[in-house]
Amino acid sequence: MAHPSGNSKAPFRRRSRGFQAAATLLADRVQKAAEGRGFAVARLLTNWAEIAGPQLAAVTRPVRVSHSRGGFGATLTLLTTGPMAPMVEMQLPQLRDRVNACYGYNAVQRITLTQTAASGFAEGQAAFAHAPRAPKAPDPALLARAEGVAQQFTDPTLAQAMAQLALNVASRRT
Repeated sequence: MAHPSGNSKAPFRRRSRGFQAAATLLADRVQKAAEGRGFAVARLLTNWAEIAGPQLAAVTRPVRVSHSRGGFGATLTLLTTGPMAPMVEMQLPQLRDRVNACYGYNAVQRITLTQTAASGFAEGQAAFAHAPRAPKAPDPALLARAEGVAQQFTDPTLAQAMAQLALNVASRRT
């Protein structure tokens, strides 16, 4: 089909959002590949932090959901580091309940743990979430300019929003 401009190729569309997270680029493919087993495994992978909670999600990673022949329910295999395995193992019954609540039925019967080193092995590399970085304090001169912008507005909510915008714009330029 020819393009209206007479070109046989469609024009290149440039994205204005900048970089995208790899998870958003692969989410559709992962979901299609994972839905062949009766329930969407992709939901478990993409929403792991909400399902497991922030403490467990920081030290575990879902690796595989396996189904036994003729058996009901699946086995979820989690990857964790060796020192954290006993702490994670104590929380497995609650985690199984949370995973099954996500699906609305007893989709997972068992959860097994696989221990690995934090890094170094070709197959078992585990890159778990690190603590978030503390935000650094903005430059006092930038804060003063942002306050000057905010003083131009009488509405306190608008003034605060404009001060934050001015601070963000000034911070990007430096």
